[in-house]
Amino acid sequence: MPLSPVRNGDVSWWWRSLGGLPASRPPLPDDLDADVAIVGAGYTGLWTAYYLKRAQPSLRVVVLEQRFAGFGASGRNGGWLTNTVTGGRERYAETHGRDAAIAQQRALNETVDEVIAVAAREGIDADIVKGGEFGVARTPAQLARLRASAAAEQSWPHTDVEVMDAAAAASRIRIAGALGATWHPHCARVHPGKLVRGLAEAVERLGVPIYEQTQVREISAGRAVTDRGTVRAAHVLRATEGFTADLRGEHRTWLPMNSSMIVTEPLPPAFWAAVGWNGRETLGDFAHVYMYAQRTADDRIAFGGRGVPYRYGSRVDTDGATQERTIRSLAALLHGFFPQAAGAFFPQAAGAFFPDAASLPIAHAWAGVLGVPRDWAATVVHDRASGLGWAGGYVGTGVTATNLAGRTLADLVLERDTELTRLPWVGHRAKRWEIEPLRWTAVNAIYTAYRMADRFEAAGSSARTAWPAHVADVVAGRH
Repeated sequence: MPLSPVRNGDVSWWWRSLGGLPASRPPLPDDLDADVAIVGAGYTGLWTAYYLKRAQPSLRVVVLEQRFAGFGASGRNGGWLTNTVTGGRERYAETHGRDAAIAQQRALNETVDEVIAVAAREGIDADIVKGGEFGVARTPAQLARLRASAAAEQSWPHTDVEVMDAAAAASRIRIAGALGATWHPHCARVHPGKLVRGLAEAVERLGVPIYEQTQVREISAGRAVTDRGTVRAAHVLRATEGFTADLRGEHRTWLPMNSSMIVTEPLPPAFWAAVGWNGRETLGDFAHVYMYAQRTADDRIAFGGRGVPYRYGSRVDTDGATQERTIRSLAALLHGFFPQAAGAFFPQAAGAFFPDAASLPIAHAWAGVLGVPRDWAATVVHDRASGLGWAGGYVGTGVTATNLAGRTLADLVLERDTELTRLPWVGHRAKRWEIEPLRWTAVNAIYTAYRMADRFEAAGSSARTAWPAHVADVVAGRH
């Protein structure tokens, strides 16, 4: 069955729900002098500009953007404002001590509330509901990983993880085959497009120009060279996340990993009466190729996961289109979670795609890239001597981490010694990714093995993690 009825690409449904792609701001008019040049108008760049100008209004800050503010992951993500420590607390405990790892977790918890507070202060209605994060296990092996993960989380302060059996899990969200779940309160559902649009407008109100349609080709000490002119600045900050590979000299810095999403048509009250999900929790699972989802403000399900994980040569997309087989795979998984959608709960919506007669109606599909360092750990760096700085490598946890990174970069640029500048991710550097074809071979082998492990676990009754996942962990550098 062809997928032509599904809207595919157009950057994301988040932008479509706002009336389509935004009108472009003017490009850089010519060469320019500034105090701080920020490359990239996603969350990282915009948060950095926001906190710099609030701290020092006289500072000349400019933001340079190749397409438009929120074109990348900031306008395409799953809308999870959560407290995940990218790379894991254990890594920081080994390198900086347990107290430093605890400080990183506490800072991320506080950042969830900081984003909510700024949205309220700036009048940004981003459909924010702090309902916590709900993680479900649907196989015995997933349940074993859930219990191990929960025990590890509960050994640290500020994690606040609760474990639920099958009955307790079903009382929150009724998911087919759920054997148990975890929940913690440090997560909010957001509309990514509304958040990035509102943040860009807040930055402009502070007096920061955002130059769109301006491609930065090279960054060096004191300057950002674009196709429109050169910006000379004492500080040049890179905030390009999954698009970093496009910059000269940065091709192997972070791998652009693809993630895809689908969103349903609005679902009727009968469906929600059967499913629950009244707390608007974000939803994830304990599969190796994990999914992520939210219940939107207009009662759709936005549902994401890995499709084709990586394009050869670190290529990135232009319009967010994803593959037909990825749409089918995500739609089938979504229907597996919620077979309550079958039959009489709603009529088949006009223009919607149904993988089978009992499936949810899929309205839109899209994809985007996220930045993955070789060690899967995010970083914030600023070199005082050169004025060069960067932040990113969030591996999909950037809705929260970008705010913490922006505040930290602002403090580093202003040479402030604060709790943020002493966090263990500051100054962290990962080794570069391998050259092609090793990079492509390794990434695709990793996700082939993870998918194989998920199939083995779904077909069996063992509580042990399937062996292909252990192989993938070793290749990925997660062990």
